[in-house]
Amino acid sequence: MAVETGPSVYRSILVVGGGIAGITAAVEAAEAGYEVYLVEKSPSLGGRVAQLAKYFPKLCPPYCGLEINFQRIKKEPRIRVFTLAEVGTIEGRPGNFDVTVTLRPRLVNDRCTACAACVAVCPVDRPNEFNFGMGTTKAIYLPHEMAFPMKYVIDDKACLGSECAKCVDACRYDAIDLTAESRTLTLKVGAVVMATGWRPYDAARIDNLGFGKYPNVITNVMMERLAAPNGPTRGKILRPSDGGPVRSAAFIQCAGSRDVNHLGYCSSICCLASLKEVTYLRQQDPSAKAYIFYIDLRTPGTYAHFAEKVLSDPNVSVMNGKVAKVLEDPQTKCLTVEAEDILRAEKTTLTVDLVVLATGMAPSLEGAKLDAGVKLDGDSFVVPEGSGTGIFAAGCARSPVDVATAAQEGTAAAIQAIQAIQDAARR
Repeated sequence: MAVETGPSVYRSILVVGGGIAGITAAVEAAEAGYEVYLVEKSPSLGGRVAQLAKYFPKLCPPYCGLEINFQRIKKEPRIRVFTLAEVGTIEGRPGNFDVTVTLRPRLVNDRCTACAACVAVCPVDRPNEFNFGMGTTKAIYLPHEMAFPMKYVIDDKACLGSECAKCVDACRYDAIDLTAESRTLTLKVGAVVMATGWRPYDAARIDNLGFGKYPNVITNVMMERLAAPNGPTRGKILRPSDGGPVRSAAFIQCAGSRDVNHLGYCSSICCLASLKEVTYLRQQDPSAKAYIFYIDLRTPGTYAHFAEKVLSDPNVSVMNGKVAKVLEDPQTKCLTVEAEDILRAEKTTLTVDLVVLATGMAPSLEGAKLDAGVKLDGDSFVVPEGSGTGIFAAGCARSPVDVATAAQEGTAAAIQAIQAIQDAARR
C-alpha cells in the first residue's frame, strides 16, 4: 500500500549505474510506483552484459534479457535515464537526499535517427571501446547495434570540432550540436542504489603473460567480443595478429587474481566464463583443442554440471598449475606457455595459436572520490552495512557476481530503497 509522504520525504530513487543490476533496480522500483533517476556514465545502457557473446544460465545472447528491460524502460514514464552522466555529491538522509549529477555533452540530440550519414563523412578514427580496442569507430559513432538510447554520440577527445563539422553538414535532421556543453543537475531523492558494476583488470600489468606485447594474447572479455555476432570479427574466433583460424588455445585462469601484487581476491565466476568460452571455440571448430591452466577450478552456484560437460570433451585438457610465462615465436606469432604442472611435479611447455587470460573483475569505484555516505572496503567494493542509511548496493558494486545474481540483487536493492523511503515517511 502506498505511503503518504510529507514535503521532506521524496518518493524517488537514484540508481547509479545502467548495467543489469541498475536496470533491474530501476524498472522494479518504477513499476512499484516510485520515480527513478537512472544515471549511467557511458553513452548507452547495458553495462558489461551487453559486451558478452552469451550469458548464464541459459547461454543466450545478452539482448534476450536486455531488450525486455529496455522495453520496460520505454513504457515506464517514472524512469528518467541520464547517459554520459556521473554523480558528483550525495548529501542528506533517508527520504531526503540532495544529489548533483554532471551531464557530459553528447553533441548529438534527440533528433538523431541513427541513419549513419554522419559516419560516412567523418575523417577521424578512434579505438572501439566496446570491442576493447579491437577495431575502430569514427569520432561520431553508435556504441553498438542494439544501443539504448539508439542515437549516435561524438567522442569530444577525438572530434576535430568546428574545424571539420562535416557531420553537421551531412545531418538532414539538425541532430548535431558541436557547441553543447556540460551541465549539472540537482536531484531530490529518497534513497540511492549503487550499481556501478565492474571493469576488467588491466592485463598489461601482468608482465609475464605477454598481454599488450603479443597480439595473440587476449583477455576473457576480448574473447567474448570475438565470439559475439556484433563483435569485430562478426562472431568468428580469429587470431588478432593475422586473422587466421584458431586451432588451439590456452585459457589461463587467475590472471592477476588471488595475487597480492594484483587482485587479492577470487572473482568467483572467471573459471565458469572460461569454460563457456571453451565451448565457443569447440563449436566453431570441432577439431580445435583447448587447454585450461588453473589453480582451483570453481563453478559457483548450480553450474557444476556445465563444467562436467565441458571437461568431458576429449579435445579439452586441464592442468593444475601456475603459468610462469608466455613467449611468442616472432615468425609464426604462435605462443608458448610455460607452466608448472603441480600434480606431476614437473615443468611443461605448450604451443598454441591463442592465449586467453581470465582477468578478474575490478570494481568500477576503485580510485573514485565518494561522499562520506558511501563506504568502500579494502578492494574498493561498496560496503552496504558501512554506507549511510538509505544508500544500498547491488551487483558487482558490492562483490563479483554472475548476471543472474546481479539481477536478483538489483531487485533486492529496489525493495530496500522503497522500504527506506516508507520508513522515513513514518517518522
